Amino acid sequence: MSTEQADQRRSRVLRGNALWWIALAAGLLLRLWFLQHPMPSDDDTDVYAGLARNLFHHGIYGFETDGVIDPTLIRLPGYPLFLGLIFAVFRAGNFTAVLLAQIGFDLLGCWLIASFVREQASERAGTVAIFLAALCPFTAAYSAIALTECLSVFAVSLALWSAGRVLQAQASGHADRRALLFASLAMAMAMLLRPDGALVAAAVTAAIVWYAWRERQPLAGLKTALLCGLLAVLPLAPWVVRNWRTFHVVQPLAPRRVNDPGEYVTYGFYRWMGTWSVDIVSTGNVFWQVGTDDIDVNDLPSRAFDSPVQRAQTAALLAKYNTRHTVTPELDAEFAALAEERVRAHPLLCRVWVPALRVADMVLRPRTETLGLDADWWRFAEHRAESVEAVGLGLLNAVLVIAALVGVARRRVPWVALMLVYAVLRCALLSTMENSEPRYTLELLPILMVCAACGVAGARVWPAKPISAAGWN
Repeated sequence: MSTEQADQRRSRVLRGNALWWIALAAGLLLRLWFLQHPMPSDDDTDVYAGLARNLFHHGIYGFETDGVIDPTLIRLPGYPLFLGLIFAVFRAGNFTAVLLAQIGFDLLGCWLIASFVREQASERAGTVAIFLAALCPFTAAYSAIALTECLSVFAVSLALWSAGRVLQAQASGHADRRALLFASLAMAMAMLLRPDGALVAAAVTAAIVWYAWRERQPLAGLKTALLCGLLAVLPLAPWVVRNWRTFHVVQPLAPRRVNDPGEYVTYGFYRWMGTWSVDIVSTGNVFWQVGTDDIDVNDLPSRAFDSPVQRAQTAALLAKYNTRHTVTPELDAEFAALAEERVRAHPLLCRVWVPALRVADMVLRPRTETLGLDADWWRFAEHRAESVEAVGLGLLNAVLVIAALVGVARRRVPWVALMLVYAVLRCALLSTMENSEPRYTLELLPILMVCAACGVAGARVWPAKPISAAGWN
């Protein structure tokens, strides 16, 4: 390379770095705007804060009822520990400090996403990625809400960056031990925050084994994956031991139905909802009403009934619920029978199409839940400005998804098996959830940003210098 070419390349690299700082600065301003314009509060915030307070002040991980703190395992300890540490340093209940810390984690996650793309694809793709990540309103909004989502997205970003280095070193016959530790840390963090964080561990270890097998080194890949997985689950050991000693159950994560051992679960009602519920509107009108408010049969969509007779049957069951706002075991059995009737009559609809529509809704729906917009965004006559904003957000989200699919289809995405395994596993999990909520797809956004950046950037321009594994051993 001539001196002129070297200077030209150095200039492009420096300009790329300057653009990164511009993107991060703009991302910081966006997140501070969300901080200054609080999003709708969430009941889960109070749940996590209560767990943190009781753990740090009383040494009991549980909820207080009538002056007595009862142990629980319905929430993983990662986020309460994070809240407790922030409160211990910056004053109890200081959620401003919590949100500022989350903003820092979110911006660091943006840097990790862009670094992965730059190291594994090209400088230009990395620059596209930093702007996509820093200016994404969906992740930015959740950095200003005291929930697990922001840190969970960061864990996925850290897993991508570190797994990319592990795979790159493995392909060149080296072992990047520091990257392996970071990958294990990301997997452990994801699992300590949310039970679906286990999908991060599954995707990373599967990718390590798959690419090692392609390089005809299956044994080496299996050893690396096992070591990575073992290091990831070690931080869960105290939680498993605590649950065994307290509840005498083996519970490494958190229960699917958010119930403590021995607590009554309305499985029949859940199964009935699963035969027709596909959107967050139904989640709000039905799922979130259970135990507190009436459920109006007129709020159910037409797909919830097979016939006028079944509609009347459903209305009768809901009327029974409305008398006490409780799904009793007897009523739950009736909902289970109704669900069985629907599945038997339309197995393909209930087992394939409804779950597929549920996933599509979570992936593509305008993310109105964090912006104070009406979930019924299509009612232009009632709130034209809100509907226009929701349509704009929906189009932005759709463009990101389409660009990501283009990147995958044109084979521009590095270590694409890692992306696809995680995306498929997550979508498969979401298809089983009757309470459709778009926030459950936030952890997919780092994957979409990587794939979209690679798809938009096109051919590799000024590819980054390969990582020297020796320097990381």
